[in-house]
Amino acid sequence: MNLSESNMQHVPNPTPLTTTQPIKSKFRFYSLSLLVLFVAISLGVFTTTNYFKVHYFKYSLTLSQSFFQSIGSLISPQKSELFVSPHCVLWMAPFLSGGGYSSEGWSYILALHNRHNKKMHPFRLAIEHHGDQESLDFWVGLPQDMKSLARDLYQTKCRMNETIVVCHSEPGAWYPPLFDTFPCPPSVYHNFKSVIGRTMFETDRVNAEHVERCNRMDYVWVPTEFHVSTFVESGVDPSKVVKIVQPIDVKFFDPDKYKPLDLASRAKLVLGSSIVNKSFVFLSIFKWEYRKGWDVLLRSYLKEFSKDDKVALYLLTNPYHTDRDFGNKILDFLENSDLREPVNGWAAVYVIDTHIAQSEFPSVYKAADAFVLPTRGEGWGRPIVEAMSMSLPVITTNWSGPTEYLTEDNSYPLPVDRMSEVMEGPFKGHLWAEPCEYKLQVLMRQVINNFTVAKAKGRKARKDMVTKFSPEIVADIVMDHLQNILVQ
Repeated sequence: MNLSESNMQHVPNPTPLTTTQPIKSKFRFYSLSLLVLFVAISLGVFTTTNYFKVHYFKYSLTLSQSFFQSIGSLISPQKSELFVSPHCVLWMAPFLSGGGYSSEGWSYILALHNRHNKKMHPFRLAIEHHGDQESLDFWVGLPQDMKSLARDLYQTKCRMNETIVVCHSEPGAWYPPLFDTFPCPPSVYHNFKSVIGRTMFETDRVNAEHVERCNRMDYVWVPTEFHVSTFVESGVDPSKVVKIVQPIDVKFFDPDKYKPLDLASRAKLVLGSSIVNKSFVFLSIFKWEYRKGWDVLLRSYLKEFSKDDKVALYLLTNPYHTDRDFGNKILDFLENSDLREPVNGWAAVYVIDTHIAQSEFPSVYKAADAFVLPTRGEGWGRPIVEAMSMSLPVITTNWSGPTEYLTEDNSYPLPVDRMSEVMEGPFKGHLWAEPCEYKLQVLMRQVINNFTVAKAKGRKARKDMVTKFSPEIVADIVMDHLQNILVQ
């Protein structure tokens, strides 16, 4: 989950609202794009080209609220209920953006919605897009049931003084935002029953500016014990910090439900040559940024393996403040390193940089034999827990967020050589981990040579995801905290 703050320009503060006004009526100019997106895609109004994307979003801001309410009622009629609670939980997150916060936001919403269906709860659930720019490709790739749920929850009407707001994003997006996004909460803090910040960091501390923003919240939810300690040590009020682990949809990420995706058909061969016979497949999924340790992965992999090992490394990646020319980036990295091509040739390295729909991700994991990510720091590690839920043997750095769920029994925790200083960006001067390159070589080879043991670790990983981080378990944890707030 990325914390860098782009487009750091201040947005004018919204006009203060009275606490009895419905929240949704005040979301017009920022939120219409969300419902327009739902409606337009459902009715096939526009294609996925950039031209139509940009112009339809702009056009949506000029349309009336009543128009969308009438269309929305046709798509998703309001259900009659015997009991309608006056209280709301408004969850604001980058639901349409993809990425870490988006995925995590969806995981909570799905978990809470499923609990709502099974028993009565003292609040209604609403959502609002916030934090990052919308991605039409991401929306198109969502399963249909998630799209339908989003339409329903978007139309929930709430009054501010009866609403708990969850600001699920990095603190720079909170009221008043430091960049161009709809602020969370959408009015001054005291207008709401309670305001909760859900966030995390990938380094050893929290910026002073973000500490101040956290302390404006009534509560700050963080995902791991690692974050509890780093937030408190950085100056966040200990009474506000609450650990709420992240759920993983173990029913969606279930290896028994899927067939492997043909990775080679989606990938570009960057190094080595295609292997006709079955090869051992390592998979890594990440944004192309230094924090993810792609340089560590390539050095260790290319030192340890050659063409004769019949092994392949697939990198599923996308740009982060960079272009998409990943093949040349890898070749440039190789040219500027001390690595030398083995006599028998390089082990195969593939890049997948095209969009993979969310509904296809389980099949991506199913196509791999092991998952590897020598990251320098994670807030939680979404692809890691997805791979573990899919029973894959996982090799990843034993520091920051993943320490919440990694054990010697369910994975291959990668030791840290040392801590290093972040050299650029808004977190310059912070520290993060440098994973041990040699040990990564050893572990990758160990997975191949002792695959029976590796598969047993994968099975234990799935069991731990089911018993500790399934949606039902985490939803109950969240419900307990929300109910405590409502009775205060």
